[in-house]
Amino acid sequence: MPQDEPQPARRRRTRLYALTDGRTAVPHTVLTMDTTIAAAVAEDARAGLPTEWQEILAMCAAPGGRAVAEIAARMHIRLTPMTLLLGELADRGLIHHRPPLGGAETTDVDLLMRIRDNLARI
Repeated sequence: MPQDEPQPARRRRTRLYALTDGRTAVPHTVLTMDTTIAAAVAEDARAGLPTEWQEILAMCAAPGGRAVAEIAARMHIRLTPMTLLLGELADRGLIHHRPPLGGAETTDVDLLMRIRDNLARI
């Protein structure tokens, strides 16, 4: 690449310990990789939040939400720090979370086909 052309801007990644304030466990909220997360605050209420929190809330717009593992993958953050980060958001009331669907709820063929199609789009 010639020297006179501008380099593409690279976003600085926040260190994982800074994202979690050095915490290694969340005292109140336990999340698994298949827990579904949905934003609990309106878009206009996110202004003063850290950038990573805003990204997560935008990605998990209600009513659908996303699984913890999908959020971690899309944000390029390992699963354990992501669960800590999401636990912090849950403890502050910024997200809603629900456990994964039970066995009887996942035998719906239409649901499984929609999941397959959505995964193929990623």
